[in-house]
Amino acid sequence: MSSWQGGPSWGPGNNGTPGGSGTPDWAALAEQSAARARRKRWLMIGGGVLATAVVGAIVATAVVTTGGKSDPAGRASKLPAPADLPEDTSAPAPSFSPVAPPPPPDPKEYISSADKDKAPITVDGFFPGEKLAMGERVHLKGATDRTTECATGTQGALGAVLTKNGCEQLIRATYRKDGVAVTVGIAVFDTEARARKTVDQASGGLASLSGAGVSTFCRGGTVCRRTTNSYGRYAYFTVGGFTDGTRVTAQDKNVFAVGDDLTDFVFRQIRHRGQIQASEAAEAGS
Repeated sequence: MSSWQGGPSWGPGNNGTPGGSGTPDWAALAEQSAARARRKRWLMIGGGVLATAVVGAIVATAVVTTGGKSDPAGRASKLPAPADLPEDTSAPAPSFSPVAPPPPPDPKEYISSADKDKAPITVDGFFPGEKLAMGERVHLKGATDRTTECATGTQGALGAVLTKNGCEQLIRATYRKDGVAVTVGIAVFDTEARARKTVDQASGGLASLSGAGVSTFCRGGTVCRRTTNSYGRYAYFTVGGFTDGTRVTAQDKNVFAVGDDLTDFVFRQIRHRGQIQASEAAEAGS
């Protein structure tokens, strides 16, 4: 019997399958098949992860580019580049004057010198109405007087001081309240310096003004309260006491209260005079 060298041999133990003379290793073949299946599955899973990562990166880039919002219509791509934006707009640019506006006039300037203090000087201008209300206190106005002979409305040495410093006129008014009467007087000078000098040199006092329901008071050596002050070109004085001639003491607070009210009122009237003239000058552009 002869055989072909190098060709397959067939025998009853091969079950018709080419191979060696021994039985095939079925376990090894099964393991190789399973390994091939695992590699194929991991390749498929890995490819899916990679594709997902690529898509996520693209989406993230799109979100950042459009400011955190998706732009499916592509509107962001239609905006002009910074260089293409117009350099000019229809709105006018604000403009500022290089010249600073002048400061408002100082009201005191208009009552410190006759050169600027041009408003009329009258009794009613300084002492209007028939009564004066200061808070809850109401003072009734009595007699009034205006003279260019300033010394005639004074007592003692004050007249000479007013005349020496050039007093132009003296205006007086008397107010009364609950048995107390006070006369207040305003002496008008050409300049603030003259008014100040008068206050510094003041001696004697203002003469009380009776009449219009007020009997004579603070005359004949009766002790009364006197005050002296100035503001601008105006010096102002008060003399106050009891209408029955009782002498004034430091404990008579009602006399002090009426006198302080009138002093405060006159100061406000003089200052208001300056405010009015300063306001008029500002409106006129001077």
